[in-house]
Amino acid sequence: MTDVIGYILITIGVLFDIFGCIGLVRFPDVYNRLQASTKCVTLGTIMLLVGVALISGVGPTASRAVVCAVFILITSPTAAHAIAKGSYASGVKLWEKSVVDKYAEEAGKKES
Repeated sequence: MTDVIGYILITIGVLFDIFGCIGLVRFPDVYNRLQASTKCVTLGTIMLLVGVALISGVGPTASRAVVCAVFILITSPTAAHAIAKGSYASGVKLWEKSVVDKYAEEAGKKES
C-alpha cells in the first residue's frame, strides 16, 4: 500500500515540477517567474522525495530523501526572496499589467 501512495506522490510531484517549469517559461517578469519556480517546484520536489522515501522504506535512501526535502524546503523560498528583493533593489521593473506594488507602498509610507 505504501508503494502505491509513493508512486502517486511521485506522479503528483513530477506534475507540479512540470507546471512550475511551464510557468518559468511563460510568465512575463522575474517576480511572476520566481513565484512559479518557488511554489510549484518546491512542492513538487518535496512530494517526489517523500514518495521516494515511502517506496524505499526505512533505510539510507529514505533518510537522504527526507534530508534533501528539508534542505529544499528551507533554501528554495529563502533564495527566491533574496532574488526578488535584489531584483527590486536593482531596478527590475514589474510587468506593466501588475496591479499592486507593496514595496513602493511601504517606501511611500516611510517618506511621509
